[in-house]
Amino acid sequence: MQKKFLFLVLFCFIISIFSACQKTETSSAPTPEAKRFPFKGKVVSVNKAKNSATILHDEIPGYMDSMTMEFPIKDTWVMDELAPGAEIQAELVVNKGDFYLEHMGIVAAPKPGQPAPPTAAEQAEKDLVGKVLPDFKLTNQDGKRISTNDFRGKALAITFIYTRCPLPNYCPLMSMHFSELAMNLQKRDDLKDKVRLLTVTFDPKNDTPEVLKKYGAGYYNKDVKPDFILWQFATGTEEDVRKIADFAGLAYQPDATDKTQIIHSLRTIVISPEGKVTRIFAGNEWGTDQLLKELQSSLSAENK
Repeated sequence: MQKKFLFLVLFCFIISIFSACQKTETSSAPTPEAKRFPFKGKVVSVNKAKNSATILHDEIPGYMDSMTMEFPIKDTWVMDELAPGAEIQAELVVNKGDFYLEHMGIVAAPKPGQPAPPTAAEQAEKDLVGKVLPDFKLTNQDGKRISTNDFRGKALAITFIYTRCPLPNYCPLMSMHFSELAMNLQKRDDLKDKVRLLTVTFDPKNDTPEVLKKYGAGYYNKDVKPDFILWQFATGTEEDVRKIADFAGLAYQPDATDKTQIIHSLRTIVISPEGKVTRIFAGNEWGTDQLLKELQSSLSAENK
């Protein structure tokens, strides 16, 4: 009887600890180091499945310039009220490399018949498709000077990252897509010599050729030898990197609250063998199959 009683006491003690742990986890709050900023902007698009919205926001003094970005939204109730064209205000929380909006309110609803603001992708398509990619000078993962003209005659995809990016749906996702495509192309005798991938860092002070090579190798499966001809990584001077980023419409700047982090948008562009922009992916709402289809399309167009 005594053993049963002791067992019951022990069981209740364990349950109480488990419940306390659960309560702590579910009520976790931002760390004391979290930064908060007043936030205003206009909704460009809404993604209810992800509880996020792409917003053209005003300048946030002391933190970031005005730009169009996708933001996770903490107040899920507001998702049913958000619509393209709505003007909102909120609080931007930046917490250990993560960020989200909370305490959101709709300042002005979209006006009847008012066209929605163009998405970043739509604006990029309008601005860039059909333009010739200028000859940018960079340095690849082997320390070799390269030029975007070196890729003429190939279908080329260019994306932008920085290796210290902590957000899984940003730079790591871009690199995952490119690594998956690179390993796929290695098996395609009909494409591996016709397609090239280029990842450009916008953190040249930290992302040296050596850092980029190690970073790139880490995105290949252990049983696959990295192919740094098919998929190259590039850095350059601050000026050279800024030139190609500006051409692609990539917005980036150092995080004023944490100098190791960079606030940035996402941009992946497809270039035809003759050097013209054929497609822009302005965010992370795309996959490897879509990118491969666009690269193949640019090759087919050249053969017509």
